[in-house]
Amino acid sequence: MTQARRWVATGFGGPEVLEQIVLELPDPGPGEVTVQVKAAGMNPADYKHFGPGQDPKLLPLSLGYEVAGVVLALGPDTELASGGGATGDEVVVFQIFDGYSSALNAHASDVFAKPSSLSFPEAANLLLVGTTAAETLHVIGLSAGETVLVHGAAGGVGTSVVQQARLLGATVIGTVGEHDLDAVRGFGAIPVRYGPGLEDRVREAAPRGVDAAIDTVGVDEAIDASLALVSDRRRIVSTAAFGRAGKDGFQVIGAANPSSGPFRAAARPRILDLAARGELAVPIGATFPLSDARVAVEALRGSHPYGKLALVP
Repeated sequence: MTQARRWVATGFGGPEVLEQIVLELPDPGPGEVTVQVKAAGMNPADYKHFGPGQDPKLLPLSLGYEVAGVVLALGPDTELASGGGATGDEVVVFQIFDGYSSALNAHASDVFAKPSSLSFPEAANLLLVGTTAAETLHVIGLSAGETVLVHGAAGGVGTSVVQQARLLGATVIGTVGEHDLDAVRGFGAIPVRYGPGLEDRVREAAPRGVDAAIDTVGVDEAIDASLALVSDRRRIVSTAAFGRAGKDGFQVIGAANPSSGPFRAAARPRILDLAARGELAVPIGATFPLSDARVAVEALRGSHPYGKLALVP
């Protein structure tokens, strides 16, 4: 057995409801892998998972959908999803629900060899945003030579969308805040500032028009600009504007879309391969000790340096 420290939500609300517990992990059974966590990826979905107003019967809730670490043990007759596997191998694990841990047991089908080119914090933040970004591009059917508008281009999903769209040979217009213009430009996109006049600034940046739009923000400004700029609403997709989608007839992905889970699961090997070849980067803004999970979640909910955040046991 392996002793592990794990953060759980004992109530619904903000970071104050998080508590650290100690538990004993059983030895891995057939089809399971015990992983020592070297970094836990952090995503807005983490804090939304224990947001206020939910059913108390669900408590306590574990959190954290992805990690990178080292194999401590393999169950009998068990191989990693990427094949083979031995104690000491560096791995990436996604999708799980208890990533804010020092160690965990995972289904082997969710454990892949870590690209050696990535640090543990980078690898721990690769797959949730990478597979989500891949799904958005699949849904809009983006092709080489087309122009795509990406709202929230400096966010985790947005940064991955920009890179993957550029690999497809598309021109990318990325909407960003003032401080992230250079970061988005560095990945080959044309940055455009948020705020009044957004539609006009996009038209100026894309004189031949916009073929498709991807929204990762969910605000009315982004949706209104997308509807005005893209003629075919089937080529507008959002990861956040669920209320507007039913009213305005564009597409959404995520938990409410039954196709999202299977697509993202199938996309994991390709995203890992892109990263291994150096074609998909994961900027890291900051790391926090696992013991400071409350502080890290507060940073995740508010303003923090450009890039992803990670917990490091």
